[in-house]
Parts: sequence; structure tokens; C-alpha cells
Amino acid sequence: MHIDVIGHGPALVLLHGWALHGGVFAPLVERLAAQHQLHLVDLPGHGFSRGDSTPLALPDVVAGIAAATPPAVWVGWSLGGLFALHAAATQPKVRGLAMIAATPRFVRGHAWPDAVEREVFVQFGQDLARDYRGTLERFLALDTLGSAHARSELRSLRETLVARGEPAAEALQEGLRLLERSDLRRALPQLARPSLWIAGQRDRLVPAAGMHAAAALAPHAQALTIAGGGHAPFLGHADQVAEALQRFVASVP
Repeated sequence: MHIDVIGHGPALVLLHGWALHGGVFAPLVERLAAQHQLHLVDLPGHGFSRGDSTPLALPDVVAGIAAATPPAVWVGWSLGGLFALHAAATQPKVRGLAMIAATPRFVRGHAWPDAVEREVFVQFGQDLARDYRGTLERFLALDTLGSAHARSELRSLRETLVARGEPAAEALQEGLRLLERSDLRRALPQLARPSLWIAGQRDRLVPAAGMHAAAALAPHAQALTIAGGGHAPFLGHADQVAEALQRFVASVP
């Protein structure tokens, strides 16, 4: 699994969202690398890990990353949040958890209303088989929908998507299945590590209310909503997200 290591200081492991790669965090790298050592992961099938045969399953991926990184705060965006949360619940090397536009359950269900319908991810999977590039484009548009900086964020995501080659189709299907089927809510009450939940006020994929509900289930948790932010608030509101991460890392024992 490809992991870029940049900067010096307390370690952070950053995990990207569906179809992208570690390069998507460039705005955070610019703001954090002077004081933190950043471990930027390309998940299997994505970016420079396109040929990695590790199954895109939570235990397999988390074990591989944990073996290759020092004790760190894990930061997960969107799909990456599932891996980060699983790591925080199972890996003693995880010092803290930061979730950006991510929850333990991405689909709506019983006692979990602030999420998207399951059919959203089912439809993306069906569309992906018929129209690979068009489906990726529609998903990127959904990432930025509602954001106060939607146009510039979409341009950034489009450029990032192809910067390290296209993601493997099977990894994309595996990622959609994780988003559709994962439910890690039971891990939250037992979460021993401190956690930070950063939501975008205008996020159409992961509503801010869902993130606040998740934070309420975890001890030692704090939640923050970025005004005007969409599903990728670290792009259009990079200063706010970086400052929140810096404060959180400084507070982690």
C-alpha cells in the first residue's frame, strides 16, 4: 500500500474518500506539514496503490496501514472515515480519531434518519458498470453539491481524480459496498480515544446532524460544523479544518 510521508512532528494518518487518493489532502498538507508528520495513504485500488491486492475490507486495510505507520491520530474523510473509526476501535497505536464528513453508518435506517437512502450507493454501483467515467463525474459533483465553494472544489477533485491514474473498477465496487453495508455505531460507546467530528453544514451525502448524532454516542468526543461547507470542507475551508485538526492533535494525550 502506497503511503506518502511528509513533514515533521506528531504523526497523522490521513485516509481519503471513494475513488480518490492521498493527493486530495494537498490543502491540508500545505497547512500542517510544518508541524506534523503526515502519512497520506492511497487505499488499495486507488492512486499509486492501484495494483495493491489487499482486499478493500476494514480489518485487512487497517492492519496493513497500522503496520506501516507510527502511533498517530487517524483522520478519515468520507469512506476513509470507516477505516479510521475501525482502527480507533481496534488498534492501540491510534492516539485519536478525526472524522471529516464521515459517520459510522452512511445509509438511513432504524433510529438513524440523518443519512442517505441505501439506493443511492446501489444505483452508483449499477451505473459504474455501465458508465465508469460518467459515474465518477456524478459522484464528484455530489461531493461538492451545496458547498459555498462548489465550483472550485469540483475543479480540484476532477484534477485530483486523474493525477495518479484511474482507480480500479473492482475497488470502487468494494468501496460502494462498504458505504452501503457498514454500521460501526456499536464501536462508539467503547471508543477509548478522543475524537473530533468535522461536518460540512451543506453536505448532501453526510448531513451534519448525523455527525453530531455519532459524536454524541462516543465518549471524549467533540463536534464542529463548518459553515458553508459541503462534503469536502477541507478544500473550500482548508484554514478552518486545519486549525481544528491542530487544536485537536495538541489536546490528545
